[in-house]
Amino acid sequence: MANTSSAKKATRKIARRTEVNKARRSRVRTYVRQVEEAIASGDADRAKEALRVVQPELARAAGKGVLHVNTASRKVSRLAKRVKALSAAPTA
Repeated sequence: MANTSSAKKATRKIARRTEVNKARRSRVRTYVRQVEEAIASGDADRAKEALRVVQPELARAAGKGVLHVNTASRKVSRLAKRVKALSAAPTA
């Protein structure tokens, strides 16, 4: 348990920050999942739109320190690659 007043305040700040970061991480995961689902369903238009929405969310999370910058970049790159492959695939 924290003994000094500054340590107690730090504990409170960490708890608040953790809650905010959990919400941000959950939000990002939701958007990434929407892209994944659109890719799985084979809907190229919906996948493109979902990718367009998820890119700034990942960038924002990286800017806030919720995700590492390279992690966010890698996720965008891999999703974009899969969406592009879906768009290029011939539809039967």
